[in-house]
Amino acid sequence: MVRVDGRGVRGVRPHPRGDPARGRRARPQCRPGPFRGDPQLTNPEQLLLAAASSCQLLSFLAVAARARLDVVGYVDEASAVMPEDERPMRITEIVLRPRIRLRGRGSEKVPRLVRIAHEECFIANSLAVDVRIEPTVDVED
Repeated sequence: MVRVDGRGVRGVRPHPRGDPARGRRARPQCRPGPFRGDPQLTNPEQLLLAAASSCQLLSFLAVAARARLDVVGYVDEASAVMPEDERPMRITEIVLRPRIRLRGRGSEKVPRLVRIAHEECFIANSLAVDVRIEPTVDVED
């Protein structure tokens, strides 16, 4: 999960960044199960999902800042599908589900800005798998 809580983002001010790998060791390890990896370590599949989620987050915050939206929160419940019965084994789907919290006006701009951010995300542009984004917007007064 990627989470950003902060005082808001407007213009080009610095913004808080979530750390999707926080709480886990940074060194990748094979996944558990057939590869007998250590479930306490971050595996490459989790790192790929975290990279896609983080890239979308940072791209969205940059686009939102240019649009002068006051983003005060961003939580992404991202998921990936990797069927173990298909060969070659690979991630077949990534879904990003950001819950974006704004202060004030501008919620009508969010779907277009999410799309622009996705188009600017070099991680998503580098993947062979489709990355789908299902945003939710909450507005504070």
